[in-house]
Parts: sequence; structure tokens; C-alpha cells
Amino acid sequence: MPNALHRPLAVDCLKAGKHVLTEKPLAPNAREGQKMVDAAKAAGKTLMIQFNNRYRPEAQLLKKYVDGGELGDLYFARCGWIRRNGIPGWGGWFTSKEMAGGGPLIDLAVHMLDLTMWLMGNPEPEVCMASTYSVFGPQMEALGPWGTPNTKGKFDVEDMAVGMIKFAGGQTIMLEASWASRIRQEFVYSTMCGSKAGASLERVFDFDGDDDTAVDTLELYTQENGVPVNRELIVEPDPAMGRVAAVMHFVDCLKSGKEPVSPGTDGLRIMKILDAMYKSAETGKAVNIK
Repeated sequence: MPNALHRPLAVDCLKAGKHVLTEKPLAPNAREGQKMVDAAKAAGKTLMIQFNNRYRPEAQLLKKYVDGGELGDLYFARCGWIRRNGIPGWGGWFTSKEMAGGGPLIDLAVHMLDLTMWLMGNPEPEVCMASTYSVFGPQMEALGPWGTPNTKGKFDVEDMAVGMIKFAGGQTIMLEASWASRIRQEFVYSTMCGSKAGASLERVFDFDGDDDTAVDTLELYTQENGVPVNRELIVEPDPAMGRVAAVMHFVDCLKSGKEPVSPGTDGLRIMKILDAMYKSAETGKAVNIK
């Protein structure tokens, strides 16, 4: 569903007295997302965003290590989702700023930024600096029947974004996302540095980008007896990549009345960051996140 339709449908459902589970991103911008959060609060209903990466078994296990103090204080992280050739639906809503709100920053980076911030304890974002690029998307020609040019196609979003986010507690996250870039292969990752140990959660795809051939790894990096030690954590793979677990959690929250692990307010926090990153890319300046 186009991101631009999230707010009207969610608000209508909330006003009708229904709980809402919505996909990421919460909305095409923070202004629209705020309306969804406000509507949920006014209706006294649950608004949960399906950040399914939080519910993957690798992420759940790593979260236990973080919360248990195994990594110490997390102060720096790198995360991203970069594709070699993966522009979705060229000429459709994905590549329309009006309908999507943006390109891979709002489509892919939103996943890994949320996962990394959640693992770090959701620190308060303060300021960001970012750049966006549109290199390969505009070069593509959308083709219609019989190979004729499709003049109705539109590409007015970025195909790559990079940036840095600084948090009130001093933490820093470096972020990158691309739909198309000259890299070896598609790569999804979140790597964190802590005062006691580091950790990396990675998903490497085969050259065709097929989920069935992707390899997930979770590693801890520490020192033992003065020697660097890399420790791989073995987790039973989840073919659904956390999607089913997220839906089951939503149902459980409705039955028990507890707060979701990924409430709409978390989605709004991410949208405020992405809005600021787009503004930074546009102005070429650091932007405060409000």
C-alpha cells in the first residue's frame, strides 16, 4: 500500500474504534504520522507499527545480550540496507515522492535505523547530517507493452542516501541505504560498538537478491585474556523474517492490554529523523531533530 494512504486509512479505523497494525514507514512524513498517533490516543486504541526486524530471532537474542549488559554502553553503530539492482516498481508509487515520501531512505533505511535504535535503547535523537543521490533511477526507462517507452513513469526520489545521526546521550549512528549502487551484492547490516563488546547482525544475499539464498549471521566481538575473540551466536532461522511473530505480538497485546514492543510513537520518532535527514540533504546543513 502506498505510504500516502497510511494516515487516512489508519485514522478512519481508529475513529471507528478499531485497533491498528500498520506497515512501515508510519507515514510519508512526521506530520502525517503525528495525526495517526494523536488519533490513537484520542480513541484509546492501540497503534502498532510492524517493524518486523525487531521480532526476528537474531534481534531478540541480541537484545537480551544488550539488556543484560554484555556489550556495556553502546556508543556507536553503523547500519544500512544497500542493493546493487533493486529499484522497486519503477514508475509506480515507490518512485513517486508524492505517494511514497522518498526512496530507499524511507523504504529500506527505516528498517535498519529502527532496529539499531531499538537495540541501543531508543536514545533521543538530536541532530543529523545527510546526503541523497539520484544516479541510476533517472537513467532507467520504464517500458510498456511491446517494449515501447512508458511516458507515464515517474522517478522523483533518491536512489541512495547516507547520513549521520547524533543523539542527546552522545551516541552516533552512521546510516546508508540504496536501491541501486555499484557494489558486490545486496547487504543488510547493523553493527554496534560497546564499552565491553561489539556486535554485528548481518544478512547477505546471493547475487540475485533472492531471500531464499540469504545468509543471516549474528556475532559478538570481545576480548578474552587479552586476545580478540569473535563469537558466533547460533539462532534457528525464521523464514518469515519476524513478520508472523509481529502479528502474533499485536494480537497478544490486544488480548492482554499491554503496550506493543513497536508502538506508533516509535514509528513517529523515526519519521522525525528521516524528515530531518531529507531536509539536511536538501540544504546541505546539519538539521536539529524536533
